[in-house]
Amino acid sequence: MSTIVKYLSDFGSFQLVFFRSLGTLIFSTSFLIYSKIPFWGNQKKLLIFRGLTGASSMILFFMALHFMTLGSAVTLRYTAPIFVALLSVLFLSEKIKFIQWVCFGISFFGVIMVKGFDATVDFFGLGIILFSSLTSAITYILISKIGTKDHYMVIINYFMLSATLIGALGSLFEWKNPEGEEWFYFLLLGITGLIAQILMTKAFQIGPAYNIAPYKFVEVIFSLSFGVLIFMDIYTFYSLLGMGMIILGLLLNGVFKKKNTV
Repeated sequence: MSTIVKYLSDFGSFQLVFFRSLGTLIFSTSFLIYSKIPFWGNQKKLLIFRGLTGASSMILFFMALHFMTLGSAVTLRYTAPIFVALLSVLFLSEKIKFIQWVCFGISFFGVIMVKGFDATVDFFGLGIILFSSLTSAITYILISKIGTKDHYMVIINYFMLSATLIGALGSLFEWKNPEGEEWFYFLLLGITGLIAQILMTKAFQIGPAYNIAPYKFVEVIFSLSFGVLIFMDIYTFYSLLGMGMIILGLLLNGVFKKKNTV
């Protein structure tokens, strides 16, 4: 999905969010009606908050793709598990071991290396992507807190409704008519987004956020590959090393956390 968004970077972020969300919204709403599942769910406040934070994270990430290479944007977004841990300490009273702080330090140093050695990453773009990670972390925690008390499609529907409305409003100021094959890519954007959203939501419903979030890093591998093959992105050795450090720190933290919860 990120590759398609990057390919359509001539379009504004809000318009991309609108097309990404509209198709999924139609599907999720139809599913709820057909299955006779209560549209507004049981935990309305949490669901609304989840929808708004998810929409904010998506918009910010799409914006960031205008300012940096695909691989850098995706890698930096996966600092979200660090924010998940910090927020869990502040609001869920979880304890973070010293070794976990060391892991987060490795990832943070990786962020500094990516910023310093990737010429496409400026402070403005870095700020956008890190704020996207923060709102993404809040979303993960909210989904875990909602748990299975609400159907996963209700959670998705709130998210897509929020994103569609915000995207439509923002598109009023930056609309550009798609032409030719661009319509196909917008359709593909909606389909891939739907599949990814269902799988991600189900995963965070049935497992702790701190265990699942680090393993989303697999997208980084695909994004780096597509960036080089499709967009001819160029990465320096040190920027790649920085990305590797981000992933390594998150993986080590995930392994350590898993051992301590078994």
